[in-house]
Amino acid sequence: MAEAADFQGMSASPARRWLRRTGALLAGAPLLAGLAQLPAMPAAEAAPQTSPAAAASSGPVDVALDTVSPTVPTDGDTVTISGTVTNTRKQAVTDARVDLRVGSFLNSRTALDDVTKRTTYQQGVDGTRVGGKYVQEFSKLTTGVSQHFSISVPVKKLNLGSDGVYQLGVSVSGQTAAQPYEQVLGIQRTFLPWQSDEADTRTKTTYLWPLISTVHLTAETGSNEQQTPVFENDDLAKELSPGGRLDQMLSLGRDLDVTWVVDPDLLASVDAMRDSYEIKGANGTNTVGKNQAVAKAWLDKLEKTVQDKEVVSLPFADPDLASLAHNGKTVTGSLSHLKDATEVAADTVKTILHVTPSTDFAWPADGAIDPSIVKVATSAGADKVIARSDSLKETGGLPYTPSAARPIGGGTTAVVADARLSTAFEGDMTKADDSVLAVQGFLAQSLLINLQDPGNQRNIVVAPQRMPSASQAQTMAQALKDLQNSTWSDSQELSVAAKAKPDPEATTRVPSASAYPSALRKQQLPQAAFERTEEIQDKLDSFQVILSDSSRVVTPFGLAINRGMSTSWRGRAEEGQAFREGVQSYLQVLTGQVRLIEKSETKLSGRSATIPVTVQNNLVQGADHLLLRLTSKQPNRLKIGDGPYYEQQIKVSGGHSQSVKFTTNANANGPVTVVAQLYTEDNRPYGPAVTFDVDVNEVTPTVMLVIAGGVLLLVLAGFRMYTQRKRAAARKAEEDRELDEDDENAEDLNKAADGTVDTENTVTTDSHDGSTGDSASGAGTDAPEQPSDPTADTAPESTDPSGAGERVDR
Repeated sequence: MAEAADFQGMSASPARRWLRRTGALLAGAPLLAGLAQLPAMPAAEAAPQTSPAAAASSGPVDVALDTVSPTVPTDGDTVTISGTVTNTRKQAVTDARVDLRVGSFLNSRTALDDVTKRTTYQQGVDGTRVGGKYVQEFSKLTTGVSQHFSISVPVKKLNLGSDGVYQLGVSVSGQTAAQPYEQVLGIQRTFLPWQSDEADTRTKTTYLWPLISTVHLTAETGSNEQQTPVFENDDLAKELSPGGRLDQMLSLGRDLDVTWVVDPDLLASVDAMRDSYEIKGANGTNTVGKNQAVAKAWLDKLEKTVQDKEVVSLPFADPDLASLAHNGKTVTGSLSHLKDATEVAADTVKTILHVTPSTDFAWPADGAIDPSIVKVATSAGADKVIARSDSLKETGGLPYTPSAARPIGGGTTAVVADARLSTAFEGDMTKADDSVLAVQGFLAQSLLINLQDPGNQRNIVVAPQRMPSASQAQTMAQALKDLQNSTWSDSQELSVAAKAKPDPEATTRVPSASAYPSALRKQQLPQAAFERTEEIQDKLDSFQVILSDSSRVVTPFGLAINRGMSTSWRGRAEEGQAFREGVQSYLQVLTGQVRLIEKSETKLSGRSATIPVTVQNNLVQGADHLLLRLTSKQPNRLKIGDGPYYEQQIKVSGGHSQSVKFTTNANANGPVTVVAQLYTEDNRPYGPAVTFDVDVNEVTPTVMLVIAGGVLLLVLAGFRMYTQRKRAAARKAEEDRELDEDDENAEDLNKAADGTVDTENTVTTDSHDGSTGDSASGAGTDAPEQPSDPTADTAPESTDPSGAGERVDR
């Protein structure tokens, strides 16, 4: 009863437990005294006594394995098993011993699964202990203290029979003060694959080695010529650094025969780190990244590694195919992004790694498929879908595991990965015990597949988790290395496995949508994610058409849209939503750099006037292909151009603004609402409209009188200037005539003095009318000349208005 309380959670007061234990000891004292007189049984032959409570418990002493070496023994080997035992109970364990137990031969994969699920020790089922010297003893196991053990035993001492998988247990036995007899207090089970000779037919095994990460790059880039990339954080550098997850994946995979499955987004992100890059700051201030050398070293090593290997490229950013099929297919335009992601994938891999990848494979999350997933997965050109056997389940009762390739209709091949092998390393592999058990279980499952139908060579595919941790990668590599050194398996590329002859008895029916696992459905991207993606795309479409160099915007935002649909957002809904919102917000900032300047109320005095509207461009590149439209809300009162609105094409250089003038005509007084709006050339509104009021004031009679008075003054001033100029010209002509007469009189006097008179040029002046005439020689008479007439070289006055800027002398 006391042990029941310890093991099964039963509770009792300390006083009651003390009374019960005291009573048990007193009652059992005579029995113990009698038993002490009996001859003792040899330790190797003594059968441990197990109480029902102990059998039902998980074991008060924890057994953890550190190593099983070799993982796949052959004749002549010595198997070494080491680990620790830890007493987790409140009482010390005395006379403890650690034994190896060889269980029964496991003849099926189901039998192996049953052993894995069992947690308690079962006498007879868990095998007999090897005994002899192959045991380690401890006089005492103190509570909470771990004790290390190591037992080495020749293979021949294990008494293994025919080739196959055997259960191998490590048990710890001992006694306590409450139960002073030997009992099994804990056990750990693993498996020992046993293949003494080369298998007649080897299984062809394909192992996918994924190089995939979460989203790291943002849509933001620098305004410089190189467009410096901006990262969400510097976590990618940690993964690439020595000991990091991606460093381990690359270093371990170099020595393995695997098919490399890469996400081009990871390659593009690492490539972006090789030059200058920035890290997004929490306060909006970016910091300079400093891990260029790490990125360059990793990428150089990867390029060298994959030159002679098969490389399969996923669509860019690894879009979530199941989410697209279930939640995004009805959102217009969503499937086009998958096509874009597929088209850019091959170019990205080829440019960075200088190898030509295969883009024929689609890989839904966890290999779970239904008809809609298959349809979406193949819509972008892939004709092979990597599924998993726990999704495409066997229904024909085959006694063996069939080959991976299955024709599922429409020219599509489902490459069905084995679920047990694919999920073997999904647990926490940081503890040595978990890692050892995973490796032994993986090898055991593989051997059992080969032994199911030894004469039937099959093609098995293993598709592990998309992003293994560093410890998971280490465990995977150890298991795969041991498998590739085994006597029953050969490595094979994925493309070869996909083309292998399908098993005619294997199921080819794709499960219905209702069969899709609910746990996976809960992790999917919601429909709102795809709706936001389309909002971003619509905004990008309107923005790119106005840019002089649209590639600076289309490329980073197009890739960011693909990243927003990534499978890596599964189980991280908030992070995914924040990323998409960030992309949309940044695009909004950029589009807002080309905008109309707000206007206050404008007053128009007169029936005709111009209204200026200013467009500002704060981008580093020019904005072109834009129309500026000015619209009157009351065209019967205020016309713009010849109608209710008028538009003009504009072009604004980067970092500049431009004012555009619109001619208006007013028909009545009062305020009129006017709307200024930018449009793209395909008549799509661009940016917010600017609305302002125009206060129209018609021309009044008083204003007309003032204007008429001004015109009259100008006419009078012009007439006065004309008369002044004419009088001045007349005075000058009179002065010239008088001078001429004085000269003639002087000449006549000189001639008279000489006694000569010129009768031909004699002029007679009439003092009354001032007329002049010629001599009587009959030569005719000229028109009389008036002193007030202008000189002969004065041009006639022009009646045309004065030219602009012409100066008029008074």
